Amino acid sequence: MSFTSITHTCQYNEEDGTMRMYLRGRPVVLHGPSDQDGLDPAKVAPPPQNKLKLEWVYGYRGKDCRSNLYLLPTGEIVYFVASVVVLFNVEEQCQRHYTGHTDDVKCLAVHPNKLIVASGQCAGHDRVDARPHVRVWNSVSLATLAVLGAGQAERGIWAVAFSRADGGSLLAAIHDAPDHVISVWDWQRSDKGHCLAETKCSVDTVVAVEFHPLDRNQIVTCGKNHIAFWTLDQTNVLYKRMGIFEARDKPKYVTCLAFNHNGDVLSGDSSGNLTVWGRGTNTVQRLVRAVHDGPVFSVACLKHGAVLSAGGKDGRIVMFDADVNPTGLENVIEGHYGGVRVLAEGRGSQLYVGTTKNCILHGDLELGFSPAVLGHVEEVWGLAAHPSLAWFASAGWDRLLQLWDALSHSTVWSKDIEERAQCVSWSADGGVLAVGCLSGRWLVLDPHSRDVLAQHQDGSEPIQTIQYSPDNKMVALGSRDNFIYIYRVEDNGARYSRLGKCLGHSSYITHLDWSEDSQYIRSNSGDYELLFWNATTCRQVTSPSSLRDAAWASNTCPITFTTVGVWPENADGTDINSCARSRDGRLAATGDDFGKVKLYAYPVTQPKSLCHAYGGHSSHVTCVRFTQDGARLLSAGGLDTSLMQWLVD
Repeated sequence: MSFTSITHTCQYNEEDGTMRMYLRGRPVVLHGPSDQDGLDPAKVAPPPQNKLKLEWVYGYRGKDCRSNLYLLPTGEIVYFVASVVVLFNVEEQCQRHYTGHTDDVKCLAVHPNKLIVASGQCAGHDRVDARPHVRVWNSVSLATLAVLGAGQAERGIWAVAFSRADGGSLLAAIHDAPDHVISVWDWQRSDKGHCLAETKCSVDTVVAVEFHPLDRNQIVTCGKNHIAFWTLDQTNVLYKRMGIFEARDKPKYVTCLAFNHNGDVLSGDSSGNLTVWGRGTNTVQRLVRAVHDGPVFSVACLKHGAVLSAGGKDGRIVMFDADVNPTGLENVIEGHYGGVRVLAEGRGSQLYVGTTKNCILHGDLELGFSPAVLGHVEEVWGLAAHPSLAWFASAGWDRLLQLWDALSHSTVWSKDIEERAQCVSWSADGGVLAVGCLSGRWLVLDPHSRDVLAQHQDGSEPIQTIQYSPDNKMVALGSRDNFIYIYRVEDNGARYSRLGKCLGHSSYITHLDWSEDSQYIRSNSGDYELLFWNATTCRQVTSPSSLRDAAWASNTCPITFTTVGVWPENADGTDINSCARSRDGRLAATGDDFGKVKLYAYPVTQPKSLCHAYGGHSSHVTCVRFTQDGARLLSAGGLDTSLMQWLVD
């Protein structure tokens, strides 16, 4: 969290009470209310007294990351999404968060003492703060113990591992670079650690690194076309021996690693095979063919010696004995959760399963699995808080519409709407839920039965925003095709008849708000216009000053007189994706292109307005919304697929 000071070229005209703001050199004239006292654009407005505290993170990154789910002795599972590492106690339903990273976390490792965690991130927006690096931290206190490799990796850290045979004094990291560098660190030496060795690993992609649990200074890496056995010698030089496959058995990818109780290496590959490599050798001791249809994404050796393998495509989890003979015990996870990305041993016979569709399941092989974490799988843009309950809805390009309970932090339901969704909105009474899609189609659903009550098509471009009028008699839809479509709402939101469309914007519609009396609409567009409309006639109000005293039911339009101060200096006009005002009118929040959620005192009429800024998301923050009671703020992270819930203190 940081203070942000904002200045930009704004001119206030005291005679006619207008603010002229420039976005990318284009002037936007904004009319203040007639009772507006004189504004001094050079004055700085203070930040709000309230602050935000991250309360809950919805989502998990299993789609494209590996080895990222572990159980800690505290009873918490540790995993990541966006730039947050989440510690979630499933039984007690409570979360804690490590928020030291500045961009996407890509990998995770737990120290043999089960207390210390290492996590690696990719390069981010900020040239200095967001260089790729590894952070080592205490999972109980959440204190950062060391930051390793900042400035050394080019694009990101792909995999990390602690040494095991010596009690965990070393850490290995794989850097994503053209030659995939492996580095070994004495991480406890100073808060920046000490790099003992660094060498080119492979021109091919490397997906995993592990220290041998019994043999000191032995490391195994694997990836495209290879498995490699490394030795770190007395002089801290790394030597490599490549694993030798028989020609017909050489897989395209060696995808995962584990060690059995004898110290043999077990590897899974893209052909669905399991291979046992004799301890201390680089030769195949045993090959178990076609265990899975498709790749093996995870191999786990359990406390009692049994071996589990999991399929990334077939979703099967298969149990073997310690000598890799099948036991006949297996289970398949339901296809809509995706394939298995990673297995983590829980208490007793319990397992946690991370999936390729960003879910975490919990259960065992005999009784099956149920979801502990559900999330979106592709970009998420739609977010809407229920007008009276503690519910909120989210919708994304993965065709999923999800209803959540902000108090129990749980999914009420999840529905595949068979269309990629761009926006979502509740009717004014919360009776129905409308979803705007990328195809120009929009659907209205009953939130209790999940039935589709109505569906319409307006144009062939994405519906960017939907807003119901405060009296619930009309709904306005802003489209990428530059038009606003207005419908009359009938039958409690189950039927719609088109009143007309508003023509006048010269670019796509980005946001819109209704006046409190449901008579007028204001809208912003991709070329930074603020236009006003008579809702019943669909005609433009060509004299904006006539609406300077209109009371607006919301402030989702970021280009307004009351949100001048949310725009940073030299803003390009598309930096701010979303804006929201709390129901009591005391706070405004924004989500921007730099992964930041910002909180302002409302109205934000001073061009220079200080705010509180919060990281956590690692992609564009696509939407922010306050809950109906103003006690929480919700944010959607676009490409990072996460939803975050913040307490307003």
